[in-house]
Amino acid sequence: MSDNKSGEPGFVIVTGMSGAGRSTAAKALEDLGWFVIDNLPPGLLFSLAEEAGRVKLAADHVAAVVDVRSLAFTTDLNAAIEELDGRGVEVRVVFLEASDDELVRRFENVRRPHPLQAENRLVDGIDRERGILREVRANADLVIDTSKLNVHELRKKIVSFFGGEDRPGLKVNVVSFGYKYGLPVDADLVVDCRFLPNPHWVPELRPMNGLDVPVREYVLSQPGAKEFLDGYEEVFGVVAAGYTREGKGYATLAVGCTGGKHRSVAMAEQLGARLRERGMDVQVSHRDVGRE
Repeated sequence: MSDNKSGEPGFVIVTGMSGAGRSTAAKALEDLGWFVIDNLPPGLLFSLAEEAGRVKLAADHVAAVVDVRSLAFTTDLNAAIEELDGRGVEVRVVFLEASDDELVRRFENVRRPHPLQAENRLVDGIDRERGILREVRANADLVIDTSKLNVHELRKKIVSFFGGEDRPGLKVNVVSFGYKYGLPVDADLVVDCRFLPNPHWVPELRPMNGLDVPVREYVLSQPGAKEFLDGYEEVFGVVAAGYTREGKGYATLAVGCTGGKHRSVAMAEQLGARLRERGMDVQVSHRDVGRE
């Protein structure tokens, strides 16, 4: 994306799967003082940017929620983003994702059809929407998987990304997870800690997790742990610099072990601390702690 040189404000486009929480994200941004327009057709994005610039709304505090209504959605949105970028307006795209099973559950709970379902099954509408949104998701600056988030947790995540004081550079989310529960679908990068001995097999450590000092000390004392942290810190520094040059504002780094309780938690905390020392804006979360 281009640097904002036109004097017009950059802004955020919130899009993603129907039922994944776009309205909740919009409300969270409104509560933070953002100017938010819901259900805006892609073709009107530049008009919104012009109007925001005319009334001098705060830069980086304008958002549009865009949903899929036609097969031309992807083309229209990409064209709108290219026009904004060409006019010097910085655009960030936030994509909200959820699993098929969770989307089905949510639509059934509210007893509403999917907007692309027509006369077909609910799952057909979801599958059609995924196909239309595939390119948008691939190019999004930030992907948030809401499958396991309630509305309060999603709101907290939006606030964590957009509610703090403005800081330049990349915002990094380091999340630990367990491979036996599946990969985080919103991860940009995944690293594997299963090469380290598992504290699960140490009786006194099994009930603890990677936030407990004995587990942390055990994991970090293992051969290869320090070398892994040293090496990946350097690698991610290179990646982060590249993301920043390409205009990517957010990155999710997933750190995995078998159950997401011991090794990945300890290593995620250490990576987060090291990246903060490099001046990065980092939050650390643990997806699967307490899940067993």
